[in-house]
Amino acid sequence: MLPPVLHLDDRLIVLDKPTGLLSVPGIGPEKADCLASRVGATYPDARIVHRLDRDTSGVIVMGRDRESHRELSRQFQDRETEKTYHALVGGHPDEDSGEIDLPIRKDLDDAPRQMVDFEHGKPSLTRWMVTSRGEIGDLDDVLAAVGADPRMPIARIELTPLTGRSHQLRLHLKSIGHPILGDDLYAPDPLRGSVTRLCLHATRLDFTHPGDASPMSFRSAPPF
Repeated sequence: MLPPVLHLDDRLIVLDKPTGLLSVPGIGPEKADCLASRVGATYPDARIVHRLDRDTSGVIVMGRDRESHRELSRQFQDRETEKTYHALVGGHPDEDSGEIDLPIRKDLDDAPRQMVDFEHGKPSLTRWMVTSRGEIGDLDDVLAAVGADPRMPIARIELTPLTGRSHQLRLHLKSIGHPILGDDLYAPDPLRGSVTRLCLHATRLDFTHPGDASPMSFRSAPPF
């Protein structure tokens, strides 16, 4: 099934990717189903520009010709795009906002995890802001707690990644003591199994249209 289309023209397509769907095929036939293949079945000219983790949902753009793909890829590489995510995390941060500046590299002994490495890691910077504080019992039926203490403190956080490293938001939040609910790689129990999905959603994406250079902005409300 094709995910919801937020915008379509002859140069690009913007979609609202659901959680649990790979951006590109993984290794093995059981991982062949992905956003790229679903979109390609209807729009065979569409090509992936950037990726969201399998369990991260939200706004993603694909180019529909070689020039558009190249230009959109350049904008991401040169950090000319603007991205915003929302997450539910365990605990209440002491501050209302801040920056996380921790270099990241692959954990060669525990793939697919990433790790903080001040010697070999790539520079990685995330800005964050608390938008609300509550308890896990405040979640709606879609993300109802599963065997977790309903008094568990949680916070709703807005995230702006200034770099685009793999698992950057997940690892950065875990590193400051506030892992994302439902994160099967970085969150400890009971946060890992407290909800039915990874509570991370790409809510906003701004870029320049590769054809006429007009500003483009797309939003998707977090489903949690």
